[in-house]
Amino acid sequence: MPEADEDEDSGEEMPLSMRLSIADTLTLGNATCGFMAVYFTTTGILIPHLTGSDESGMARHSAATAVILMLCAAVFDLFDGLVARKLRSSPMGAELDNLSDLISFGLAPAYFVLVYGMVADDAHQRVAALGAVVVLLAVVLRLARFSCVTLKDGMFQGMPSPFGALTVVSIVLLELPFVATLLAILGTAWLMVSRVEYPKPRGPLAVAMLSWIVAAMGLLAAWAFDAPGGQLLLQTGCALQLVLGAVIPLFATARRVNNFRDNRREARAAQLP
Repeated sequence: MPEADEDEDSGEEMPLSMRLSIADTLTLGNATCGFMAVYFTTTGILIPHLTGSDESGMARHSAATAVILMLCAAVFDLFDGLVARKLRSSPMGAELDNLSDLISFGLAPAYFVLVYGMVADDAHQRVAALGAVVVLLAVVLRLARFSCVTLKDGMFQGMPSPFGALTVVSIVLLELPFVATLLAILGTAWLMVSRVEYPKPRGPLAVAMLSWIVAAMGLLAAWAFDAPGGQLLLQTGCALQLVLGAVIPLFATARRVNNFRDNRREARAAQLP
C-alpha cells in the first residue's frame, strides 16, 4: 500500500517541461508588456481617432505609455537572459522567449506603425499597413533564424528585435514626412534580417543599454506631460536611437576588417623565411 501511494504521488508531479523558472516568469512579463502596448495604442490613439475625439493630450499619453511598455518589455528581455545564465531556465524557456519577443517586438511596433498610418494627416493607410506587415515579417524571420543558426559568441546577426522595435517607434515619433518615415521603417526591417553584426548586451554594454532605456522612459514621460522642452527632448532621443542603430554595426564591421587585415599580415609574416 505505501508503494502504491508513492506511485500515485509521483504520477501527479508536474513534468519538468511544464515547470516555470524565474527567467520564464520574466519572459511572461515581456509578453504582457507587449500586449498592453497594443491595448493602449488601440484605446488611447485609434479609438479616439475613429470616434472623432479631439483629445490630443490623451493620444500623447497613450502613445508614451505604449512605447514605455515596449521599453519595459526590453528590460524583461534583457534580464530573463541574464537570470537564465546565472540560475537556470526551463526546457521551454527558449520557445517562451521567442513567442514573447514576437508579441512585444513584432506585433506591438507593427501595430503602432499601422495605427500611425490611420491617424497621421499625411500618411497613406494602405501603404503604412504594408510597412507594418514588413516589420512583423522581419521580426518573424529574425526570430526563426536565431533559433536555427549558430553564431559566434558575443554577436547577433542582424539588428536585435528589441532594438529594432524601439527604432521603428522612434521613427514614427519623430513625425517626419510620410515617405521618409516609411523608408526609414523599411530600412530598419532590412537591418533586422541582414547579416550585419550587432554586439550582444553583456557586461558594460548591458548596463549602458539599461541606462539608455531608463533615459528614454524619462524623455517619454516629459513629452507625455507636456513638460517645457519635452517635444525637443523626445525628438533628440528618437534621433539618437536612429543614429545608434546605424553606427553600432559600423564598429563591428570596422573590427572585422581590422581582424582580417591582421590575419593577412600574420599569414604573410609566417611565409617569410
